[in-house]
Amino acid sequence: MGRDSRAESPKPRPTWETLETWVRGKVQEFVQELLEVEVTELLGRQRHERRAGVDAPVGYRNGYGKRRRLAVQTGTIVLRRPRVRGLEEQFESRVLPLFARRSEQVADLLPELYLHGLAQGDFELALRGLLGDGAPLSAKSIERLRAKFMVDYQAWRTRSLAEHELVYAWADGIYVRAGLEREKAALLVVIGALRDGRKEVLAVVPGYRESTDSWRGVLRDLRDRGLHVPKLLVADGAAGIWAAVAELWPAAAEQRCWNHKIVNVLTQLPKKVHAVAREELAAIPYAPTRAEAERRRNAFAKTYRRAYPRAVEILEIDWERLVTFYDFPEGHWKHLRTTNVIESPFAAVRLRTDAAKRFKKVDNATALLWRLLMVAERRFRRLDAPEQLAAVYDGRKFEDGKLVKEKALKVAA
Repeated sequence: MGRDSRAESPKPRPTWETLETWVRGKVQEFVQELLEVEVTELLGRQRHERRAGVDAPVGYRNGYGKRRRLAVQTGTIVLRRPRVRGLEEQFESRVLPLFARRSEQVADLLPELYLHGLAQGDFELALRGLLGDGAPLSAKSIERLRAKFMVDYQAWRTRSLAEHELVYAWADGIYVRAGLEREKAALLVVIGALRDGRKEVLAVVPGYRESTDSWRGVLRDLRDRGLHVPKLLVADGAAGIWAAVAELWPAAAEQRCWNHKIVNVLTQLPKKVHAVAREELAAIPYAPTRAEAERRRNAFAKTYRRAYPRAVEILEIDWERLVTFYDFPEGHWKHLRTTNVIESPFAAVRLRTDAAKRFKKVDNATALLWRLLMVAERRFRRLDAPEQLAAVYDGRKFEDGKLVKEKALKVAA
């Protein structure tokens, strides 16, 4: 016999015009299925299957809750949360928390859109364009989301750091012009590298023009929350951070950022020689040894001292802080020469701070920029040569990037 003509016809395949809707529907089906699997695993039996054995869970399915919209990056989907009765404890889904209305990734869109230049009144329109007209969003819900950022930030900045095995730290500041603040406030940021190679944001604190008092407050707070002193701190040439470090982290070695130094030197040279001078300056910190770096510095000085003495003077100022990285593993040098560890996630922020006049208060700017850094932190790459971090943490000595053997140390003594 031929196939029954009344058999269900195959579902139509998506086209370019219907692709978004089709994908959203598949995501909705998949998440709903995950919710059903959770209940099956909890009860130990499929729907309509009888309870087997006296030791089996005593709970039972009891229909579904009301339809709920959930905003995810593919758009807005509609789900029905299964209900379970007869258990000693309330069923809590790991996939769909009780009051969730949006995924964490959607929450991350708010600071992203804010820094891209959207005023608060534009959020709802922009997010509905991304998530669909059914998105569970409103001006009040967006404002609540912003308020939650502030609450989360306050909890984050008071967390204990006693368990952090800190090896390196980078410190830098970004200036934010807040609409109701007369002075530009600096957000003081510290990022650390831990013994296992992970990089983590440790501090995001508003301060006044990167002053010594402001940095002193940041470092004292980190100390009071149990953070160990790093083996090396990398920062720019601002006097405030180094004065605070000398007081509160005196055991930390100090490395100045080469990017900042090169920019400072170039400001004393005419633009016609910038290209050649920049190449010569950039070659200095890539010398294989400290002695070779000094030779390249001297060659630069010989070329430019007569015509541009101030440029050479600036290069030579604080020289020892510029070559500290030679006392650490060569595999880490690319991370230690500059403050790029902070500069990279700040790049997008700096491009948009001219639009930050919408920040009515510095505290609001701090919470949003902190949230943006938390998003960036998920993409932080581990340090190269992580196997050498333990040796640095344990206080082993390095010379020109190579580990100094204990026997050699005793002979030298």
